[in-house]
Amino acid sequence: MRDPESVQMAAFTAKDPDDRTAFDSHMSTVRTSPDITMRAITRDGRLVGSVASFVVEGRTEVTYWIDRAVWGHGVASEALALLLDTVVVRPLYARAASDNVGSLRVLRKAGFTIIGTEVSYAPARRTEIEESILRLG
Repeated sequence: MRDPESVQMAAFTAKDPDDRTAFDSHMSTVRTSPDITMRAITRDGRLVGSVASFVVEGRTEVTYWIDRAVWGHGVASEALALLLDTVVVRPLYARAASDNVGSLRVLRKAGFTIIGTEVSYAPARRTEIEESILRLG
Protein backbone atom coordinates (compact mmCIF):
# COMPACT_ATOMS: atom_id res chain seq x y z
CA MET A 1 0.00 0.00 0.00
CA ARG A 2 1.23 3.48 -0.86
CA ASP A 3 1.83 6.24 1.63
CA PRO A 4 -1.45 8.26 1.73
CA GLU A 5 0.53 11.46 1.08
CA SER A 6 1.68 10.10 -2.28
CA VAL A 7 -1.81 9.61 -3.69
CA GLN A 8 -3.16 13.15 -3.61
CA MET A 9 -5.42 13.82 -6.56
CA ALA A 10 -4.04 16.07 -9.27
CA ALA A 11 -5.93 19.34 -9.19
CA PHE A 12 -5.20 21.10 -12.43
CA THR A 13 -6.11 18.51 -15.01
CA ALA A 14 -8.96 18.90 -17.47
CA LYS A 15 -12.47 18.88 -16.04
CA ASP A 16 -13.25 15.93 -18.33
CA PRO A 17 -10.00 14.15 -19.23
CA ASP A 18 -11.94 11.83 -21.57
CA ASP A 19 -13.15 14.70 -23.81
CA ARG A 20 -11.20 13.89 -26.97
CA THR A 21 -12.37 16.98 -28.86
CA ALA A 22 -11.14 19.30 -26.09
CA PHE A 23 -7.87 17.36 -25.89
CA ASP A 24 -7.25 17.57 -29.64
CA SER A 25 -8.00 21.30 -29.64
CA HIS A 26 -5.64 21.91 -26.72
CA MET A 27 -2.85 19.84 -28.28
CA SER A 28 -3.22 21.70 -31.60
CA THR A 29 -2.62 24.97 -29.74
CA VAL A 30 0.30 23.53 -27.78
CA ARG A 31 2.03 22.09 -30.85
CA THR A 32 1.92 25.38 -32.77
CA SER A 33 2.91 27.79 -29.99
CA PRO A 34 6.53 29.03 -30.10
CA ASP A 35 6.39 29.68 -26.32
CA ILE A 36 5.72 26.05 -25.40
CA THR A 37 8.20 23.21 -25.10
CA MET A 38 6.41 19.91 -24.54
CA ARG A 39 7.73 16.38 -24.34
CA ALA A 40 6.02 13.01 -24.06
CA ILE A 41 7.16 10.76 -21.25
CA THR A 42 7.40 7.07 -22.06
CA ARG A 43 8.31 4.06 -19.99
CA ASP A 44 8.81 0.61 -21.49
CA GLY A 45 7.39 1.91 -24.78
CA ARG A 46 4.18 3.21 -23.17
CA LEU A 47 3.08 6.83 -22.84
CA VAL A 48 3.00 7.64 -19.12
CA GLY A 49 2.88 11.42 -19.09
CA SER A 50 4.03 14.75 -20.39
CA VAL A 51 6.28 17.58 -19.24
CA ALA A 52 6.26 21.11 -20.59
CA SER A 53 7.25 24.72 -20.21
CA PHE A 54 5.08 27.63 -21.28
CA VAL A 55 4.97 31.40 -20.93
CA VAL A 56 2.17 33.11 -19.04
CA GLU A 57 2.17 36.83 -18.27
CA GLY A 58 5.85 37.01 -19.27
CA ARG A 59 6.98 34.25 -16.87
CA THR A 60 8.09 30.81 -17.97
CA GLU A 61 6.43 28.02 -16.01
CA VAL A 62 6.85 24.27 -16.01
CA THR A 63 4.17 21.65 -15.66
CA TYR A 64 3.89 17.90 -15.86
CA TRP A 65 1.33 15.14 -15.76
CA ILE A 66 2.22 11.58 -14.80
CA ASP A 67 0.04 8.47 -15.08
CA ARG A 68 -0.95 7.42 -11.57
CA ALA A 69 0.28 3.87 -12.32
CA VAL A 70 3.90 5.10 -12.26
CA TRP A 71 3.71 7.55 -9.35
CA GLY A 72 6.54 7.04 -6.89
CA HIS A 73 8.93 5.52 -9.48
CA GLY A 74 11.03 8.63 -10.19
CA VAL A 75 9.41 9.26 -13.58
CA ALA A 76 8.42 12.86 -12.82
CA SER A 77 11.82 13.71 -11.33
CA GLU A 78 13.68 12.32 -14.34
CA ALA A 79 11.39 13.99 -16.88
CA LEU A 80 11.60 17.35 -15.12
CA ALA A 81 15.40 17.14 -14.91
CA LEU A 82 15.58 16.49 -18.67
CA LEU A 83 13.25 19.41 -19.38
CA LEU A 84 15.35 21.70 -17.19
CA ASP A 85 18.40 20.76 -19.28
CA THR A 86 16.49 21.86 -22.41
CA VAL A 87 14.75 24.98 -21.12
CA VAL A 88 17.56 27.29 -20.01
CA VAL A 89 15.38 30.31 -19.14
CA ARG A 90 15.69 31.36 -15.51
CA PRO A 91 13.92 32.07 -13.38
CA LEU A 92 11.39 29.31 -13.96
CA TYR A 93 8.15 28.99 -12.04
CA ALA A 94 5.89 26.09 -11.14
CA ARG A 95 2.61 25.61 -9.30
CA ALA A 96 1.25 22.64 -7.40
CA ALA A 97 -1.70 22.03 -5.14
CA SER A 98 -0.40 22.70 -1.65
CA ASP A 99 -1.68 19.30 -0.51
CA ASN A 100 0.07 17.47 -3.38
CA VAL A 101 3.10 16.36 -1.37
CA GLY A 102 4.46 14.22 -4.22
CA SER A 103 4.56 17.06 -6.76
CA LEU A 104 6.04 19.46 -4.24
CA ARG A 105 8.72 16.87 -3.47
CA VAL A 106 9.57 16.51 -7.18
CA LEU A 107 9.82 20.28 -7.65
CA ARG A 108 11.93 20.81 -4.53
CA LYS A 109 14.27 17.97 -5.58
CA ALA A 110 14.78 19.86 -8.87
CA GLY A 111 15.78 22.98 -6.95
CA PHE A 112 12.50 24.92 -6.87
CA THR A 113 11.61 26.80 -3.68
CA ILE A 114 8.17 27.89 -2.52
CA ILE A 115 7.77 31.65 -2.84
CA GLY A 116 4.07 31.97 -2.02
CA THR A 117 0.58 30.57 -2.22
CA GLU A 118 -2.71 31.58 -3.76
CA VAL A 119 -6.20 30.20 -4.03
CA SER A 120 -7.21 29.02 -7.51
CA TYR A 121 -10.05 27.04 -9.04
CA ALA A 122 -9.00 23.42 -9.70
CA PRO A 123 -11.14 21.94 -12.50
CA ALA A 124 -10.38 18.32 -11.59
CA ARG A 125 -11.58 18.91 -8.04
CA ARG A 126 -14.36 21.33 -9.00
CA THR A 127 -13.49 23.69 -6.18
CA GLU A 128 -11.02 26.35 -5.17
CA ILE A 129 -7.84 25.11 -3.52
CA GLU A 130 -4.61 26.52 -2.22
CA GLU A 131 -1.70 26.15 -4.58
CA SER A 132 1.96 26.69 -3.88
CA ILE A 133 3.97 28.89 -6.24
CA LEU A 134 7.59 27.84 -6.70
CA ARG A 135 10.64 29.42 -8.33
CA LEU A 136 13.92 28.07 -9.70
CA GLY A 137 16.90 30.36 -10.29
